Amino acid sequence: MPAEFARYFLASLGALALDVAILWLAAHWLHYLLAASLGFIAGTCAIYFLSTRWVFRRRKLADRAPVEFSTFVAIGLAGLTLNDFVIYVTVDRLALDLLAAKALAAGTSFLFNYTARKLALF
Repeated sequence: MPAEFARYFLASLGALALDVAILWLAAHWLHYLLAASLGFIAGTCAIYFLSTRWVFRRRKLADRAPVEFSTFVAIGLAGLTLNDFVIYVTVDRLALDLLAAKALAAGTSFLFNYTARKLALF
């Protein structure tokens, strides 16, 4: 379990780098919450690929890939809601910088997503 969590953490860092890069670039042209959502979706696709190929050795739904992916995405949508809520509150209500807000949101959604995905899928 500790090695699995470490792999998930490393995979999440890679997905987060993609997420933040898209957020930062897209925020120049789009509303910051839309940019945050686009980045989060790209990061979710990356973490799904890494989770199923490298992070988790045991997959409860490996023989039902469409169900597994749908469940992964549903958990990701809940994580996206949490991510956007934290960013909204910290940017609009607390006047934090967008990337500082993303750092807080990333920590929150990381813990939620890992726990929910571990329990439901892996």
